[in-house]
Amino acid sequence: MMPLEPIDLFQGRPAPDLLPTEHLKNAAVKALSDKTVSDPGLGYGPDEGYFPLRQNIASWLSNFYRTQQPIDAERFCITGGASQNLTSILTVFTDPLQTRMVWLVEPTYHLVFRTFEDAGFHDQMRGIPEDEEGMDANALERALELFQEEDNSTPDADKVRDSFSNPSGTTMTTSRRESLVRIARKFDALIVCDDVYDFLGWDLQDVKSIPSPFQRLVDIDRTLDGGPSDCFGNVVSNGTFSKLIGPGCRVGWAEGTAKFAYGLSQAGQNISGGAPCQLMSTFVNELFESKMIEQHIATVLIPQGRRRHLAILSAIREYLSPLGAVMSSDSISSAPGTALSGGYCVWLKLPAPLMAAEVCRRASETQNLTLGCGDVFEVPGSRSPEKELHRSLRLCFMWEDEKRIVEGIQRLAHVIKELLHTARN
Repeated sequence: MMPLEPIDLFQGRPAPDLLPTEHLKNAAVKALSDKTVSDPGLGYGPDEGYFPLRQNIASWLSNFYRTQQPIDAERFCITGGASQNLTSILTVFTDPLQTRMVWLVEPTYHLVFRTFEDAGFHDQMRGIPEDEEGMDANALERALELFQEEDNSTPDADKVRDSFSNPSGTTMTTSRRESLVRIARKFDALIVCDDVYDFLGWDLQDVKSIPSPFQRLVDIDRTLDGGPSDCFGNVVSNGTFSKLIGPGCRVGWAEGTAKFAYGLSQAGQNISGGAPCQLMSTFVNELFESKMIEQHIATVLIPQGRRRHLAILSAIREYLSPLGAVMSSDSISSAPGTALSGGYCVWLKLPAPLMAAEVCRRASETQNLTLGCGDVFEVPGSRSPEKELHRSLRLCFMWEDEKRIVEGIQRLAHVIKELLHTARN
């Protein structure tokens, strides 16, 4: 019997056929053929990053988010992607001797924990649960109050995602976003918000509908109750082109107040090594100049993402729902033109009494199927066997094509049936 071909529903990156390779090649040729672009591109660059790219990002985001005020280029610092930027934020703005705690939405992106540990926050991370509206603001406020009573040190970062959260797919409501900003101001905390999936939104019920994006936390911080209480603000938006152009691009941006962006640009690695990704920034900027980024998102990423999202939801309904598996409500659109869906993943709760670790192990061993085990998305130090995430899976749909997505769900159904049969006998 021939072994099954591998199917990977854990991979959280775009498939190669979704990447704008030809456009990027043309952009690189154009940038390197123009000395007014290639000369600064091959230099160290300003600490804040390639200024034309900062200008184009500012214009792009102003239009996309329909901000009340135009976004100024001075609010941006070019980064080496979201992960590198988080490292820089922690290096410049935190000190584990003064900043004693980091709160993260739970479940949360699993590879971020090492970044906090490297910055000196081992055993100083705590999880805050989320509901259908996003991070539980009341639970966060209670945790901060308790921490302040016990320790007079400065609380630091609330690590959240605004829209299509990885792994749960949750999109935070506007009222919840406003609550988080007010809490951050009350406790002088910094919210680090990964806004990496916002551009990949669609209406699952209506292919022609273009849902309006939610107002970002960083935009709310600009205007809520008269704006920030000081020149640094309480929110930084962490953006990247990894999900749009390709992970190897390694170009991203941080957006906050002008003072915050400048302070971030003064990290020692920038002062010594120059702006992150200076040459690659000129290539990305050429994509903006030719309107290729917006075109690629509109004609490739959104249609393909929507089709793959529909494929995985349909397969789950057909093969897993009858077995008792339940999708998070954020995975399902409710009405044309009203529900914003998108991102890269679906969060699935397994039928009782199955546990995610065993399902993932059996799927790998018997079906050559790789899944995202809910356990890995738990914040270190807050482990509890009672948490729902230990019975949950993250299923990504942007790596495999539609046919293989459906086959992957069929294989998962086979595993669940076998385990349920064993558990009941």
